[in-house]
Amino acid sequence: MRSFVGTCDHAKGCNVKGINFMTTLYHAPEVSLPIGFHLIAKTEHYFDEQTKEDKRRSPVSKNELARALIKQAVVNNLPFRFCLFDVWFASAENMLFIKHEQKREFICPLKTNRKIALSLTDKQHGHFQRLDTLDLAENATREIYLEGVTFPLLLAKQVFTNEDGSIGMLYLVSSDTTLSFHDMTTSYQKRWHVECFHKSLKQNVSLEKSPTHTERTQTNHFFAALCGFIKLEMLKVETKLNHFALKSKLYINALHSAFSTLRQLNPIQFTA
Repeated sequence: MRSFVGTCDHAKGCNVKGINFMTTLYHAPEVSLPIGFHLIAKTEHYFDEQTKEDKRRSPVSKNELARALIKQAVVNNLPFRFCLFDVWFASAENMLFIKHEQKREFICPLKTNRKIALSLTDKQHGHFQRLDTLDLAENATREIYLEGVTFPLLLAKQVFTNEDGSIGMLYLVSSDTTLSFHDMTTSYQKRWHVECFHKSLKQNVSLEKSPTHTERTQTNHFFAALCGFIKLEMLKVETKLNHFALKSKLYINALHSAFSTLRQLNPIQFTA
């Protein structure tokens, strides 16, 4: 699951406005398919007291939209066990919704300021501590209780090295307390497919080149882009080529065809 607000213009060094949308992606061993989307319309006007500016917002929150997309996937009888999402959707309300109402499991990261209890007794007595104060060994798991969540969670601390050599840290939690550290981190890595999905939408099926301005035409263009992505996924399975390799192959073949046609239309050959 992922929401998308804008895009970064590296030439201008700032964020530029883009289509606001939220998507859910279904991942199986060989294919990733979009199974739901919602364009976010900011139709409510309000005055921001902090910035002293007039702004717009959607009457429906992103967490409400996320729960609606998950519920629709369950109603459609899609066979999945885990919901994977980023820290922006890691609210107690979403966790309760997935576990209790939809009967599914989840894996997600937590912000370091979330309050946790180390036992049910501590939770019942209100003895919570910040996540970043917990002395948890690297590559280990521990059962904890999160403030606002009625069931125990499995916590894992993942330490990794970034491309610039700096050390990063990620706290993952899962509603399935039977997972090992390896199973938990490996499963969550599959969420990266949603990043590849959005990159391909923009660069391979021309989502960002939409000339549309109304909600209906933007929805139509977005749906057409999703159909293009699905077609590329089917070709990927058949040819074992990724989306970018497929686009390059189609482009080169189109150039060869155009050049061949041009030579037939202009048979006169010039020599130096």
